[in-house]
Amino acid sequence: MAAIVYQTDKRSGITYAYESVSYWDKEKKQSRSRRKLIGRVDSKTGKIVPTDGRGRKKKEEAIAKRGPVPSVKTSRSFYGATYLLDMIGDKLGITEDLKDCFPSSYKQILSIAYYLVLEDKNPLYRFEKWSCLHKHPYGKNITSQRSSELFASISEEAKNRFFRLQGKRRTDKEFWVYDITSISSYSECLRQAQYGWNKEGDSLSQLNLALVFGEMSNLPFYYRKLAGNIPDSKTVKNLLADLDILGFSKVKLVMDRGFYSTDNIKALFKERLKFLMSVKMSLAFVKKELDTIYDGFRSFEYYSEKHELYCQTVQTQWLYTQHRPYKGDTLEESRRIYIHFYYDIDRAAESEKAFDRKLIALRDELESDRRVPEHENFYKRYFEVKTTPKRGTKVTAREEAVRKAKRYFGFFGLLTNETMDAITALELYRNKDLVEKAFGNLKERLNMRRTLVSSEQSLDGKLFVEFVALIYLSYIKKQMQDTDLFKSYTLQSALDKLDVIECFEEPGHKLRVGEILLTQMEIYESLGVSPPSSL
Repeated sequence: MAAIVYQTDKRSGITYAYESVSYWDKEKKQSRSRRKLIGRVDSKTGKIVPTDGRGRKKKEEAIAKRGPVPSVKTSRSFYGATYLLDMIGDKLGITEDLKDCFPSSYKQILSIAYYLVLEDKNPLYRFEKWSCLHKHPYGKNITSQRSSELFASISEEAKNRFFRLQGKRRTDKEFWVYDITSISSYSECLRQAQYGWNKEGDSLSQLNLALVFGEMSNLPFYYRKLAGNIPDSKTVKNLLADLDILGFSKVKLVMDRGFYSTDNIKALFKERLKFLMSVKMSLAFVKKELDTIYDGFRSFEYYSEKHELYCQTVQTQWLYTQHRPYKGDTLEESRRIYIHFYYDIDRAAESEKAFDRKLIALRDELESDRRVPEHENFYKRYFEVKTTPKRGTKVTAREEAVRKAKRYFGFFGLLTNETMDAITALELYRNKDLVEKAFGNLKERLNMRRTLVSSEQSLDGKLFVEFVALIYLSYIKKQMQDTDLFKSYTLQSALDKLDVIECFEEPGHKLRVGEILLTQMEIYESLGVSPPSSL
């Protein structure tokens, strides 16, 4: 059993703290104790100050007391923007988490991520020029061969540890936005590059990239690479399994209607997770619930002036079933669920005009006998066609079918098992746009519209470094939005404004930072970072 024992040296008056561990001495058949010096007790604070066993402070504490380690080289380089990223990395724990997961290569990962953030759309082969001009974590050039080796060295285990550490820094009370994008590829060597529904209309094979964002923090903490032919709705169960492995068993997810399926809702209920999901108005149970409130929906009391639409909420039940092989039965129970309905007059008018234009085009095809095979179902649903030798072809609209089709124009719905009002749900869902913007950052600014690697390992590693860069970009964009910095600067112009600040290194002297203007200080402060001290 261990205890702390204090003893005062009568000669010096210094009180020392010892760790005393009791043990049984078999030879002497009595209890004995071993003592180990922990440190000296500060007479003012009462805290224990560690020593090396001879009353002196530990080496690392003595080094820290001496101040910054003097430079060993003479250099002059740009520092203002990389300093900003240094501070953001410390604030978000990125640097600490990367060092924990990649102790031998975290500086290279940081330097490449810095380059991707600061140099808009520039390919990696231009890193050498940037490296010569800037002060950055690695401090040396990273050749194309070295970067490929770095990407290949990034293991799945280390990535998952990083996701776990970053996820724990996010609040567990916020919703997490989940979405998927496609990345086109020219390579024929990537096994997951498949032909599927390309969201940008490319005719190339593609990879899908799933991304999870914190709805409040606006920061990503997890991603997963998928085969390009997997539909969104098939990915939810694996996402839940991944999050559970990472230690996030109780999460709240925001998803668009592409993820809706009965199996996914069942899986979310099974794991007792909260969710907010868009649903199609064509679903029978959605239309049934809307019909109960349809007639009075457009009453002024349900109008939101802020969002310029009408909204109402219906509480209903979801029949949950679960087969239990260990009991040999099927569990059936009702789970409470809410459908938030919204009606947008402008959206309804646009949809109706578009629908009428489509009907006119279909009628013209029928009357001119230029039928399109793909339109046969529409012909049957909305028109009656009669042909006689004397009068020719006469086409009349099925008014009841047209009326039913227009009934739900302008409506959209959100499905959730979390208790909240319709406006809160709408604002939560609309915040998922941040994922779309993040995908835009990946594809445009971070130069990932096309995969420019041929091996699986290099692609996995490059995606991870791009992901790290995306965390920095997402933080900067959120800060600029929150502080209205976008009114004066674009993201690139703000970074360029800081990038011109220089630093000077001389052997035997600590780092000196050049002159900083008031406008530059204001940018730092808007981004939540204290400016570097200059002479």
